[in-house]
Amino acid sequence: MPEQHPDAPPNAESTAPVNLAQRVALRYAKLAPVEAVVLSGSRTSESSDPHSDIDLYVYTDEPLPLEVRRKVAEPHTTAEIGNAFWEPGDEWVDAETGVSVDAMFRDPRRIEDRLADVLQHHRASVGYSTCFWHNVLHSQILVDKKGWFARLQASARQPYPPALKTAIVAKNFPILRKNMSSYLHQIELAIARQDSVSAHHRTTALLASYFDILCAVNELPNPGEKKLVKFMITHCRKLPQGFPNVISDLLDSLTSTGTQTGDPRITKAANTLIDGIEELLKQEGLL
Repeated sequence: MPEQHPDAPPNAESTAPVNLAQRVALRYAKLAPVEAVVLSGSRTSESSDPHSDIDLYVYTDEPLPLEVRRKVAEPHTTAEIGNAFWEPGDEWVDAETGVSVDAMFRDPRRIEDRLADVLQHHRASVGYSTCFWHNVLHSQILVDKKGWFARLQASARQPYPPALKTAIVAKNFPILRKNMSSYLHQIELAIARQDSVSAHHRTTALLASYFDILCAVNELPNPGEKKLVKFMITHCRKLPQGFPNVISDLLDSLTSTGTQTGDPRITKAANTLIDGIEELLKQEGLL
């Protein structure tokens, strides 16, 4: 497909997802309990690609009945109404555009509490400490009946709290390697047992805490799980030496052959990755 000139008007393919998001948001807006509808996820960030769906967050004062939610999703080619695996939500494919829609339902009071935990009380998590903050900051308002979400978003636009940075490092750094139950120790046990599933699982958890720390060091809310290496290279001024090669080396070492034979390259790569972030934290005076 030829590349579109930057001064040319947007084509139907590029505007279809945005127009669809607006149409769906207006359907939700007709429902009395709905306070706000915002577009977030890949479509509002640089991680968007042709496979990106539409992530809508619907803030409601009370739960919407499933039959009401189903009517909003029509017309559709396929639909799942009433998912509750993560946040309550519905998913469907729009019949006209073929674009996937993922609508998630939130209690306004709960998201206010989530932001207060991070921005006022400086409570860290094991990985993903500031993902809700990032989500609110980078949401595009489609419906906001009383201006509640605009006020919430304005309150979220504040400097990164130094106490939050300290808390995230204190929560996530020791479990990389220092503690007896650290991810590195669990990876070593998995390799010794030739348990490739466990090795991959613990490595993923290690990387979640690793990226949470890097976001904190650079005073950036955590964007989540997608295209993190690209995000770090683009936005972070402070990165460990050898980044992103240390990430590639660790992932490359996690071959099925390596984990099944106790290949020491895996723990060596993990130690190198942790060495780098430990040195960065020392330089920043955060240890």
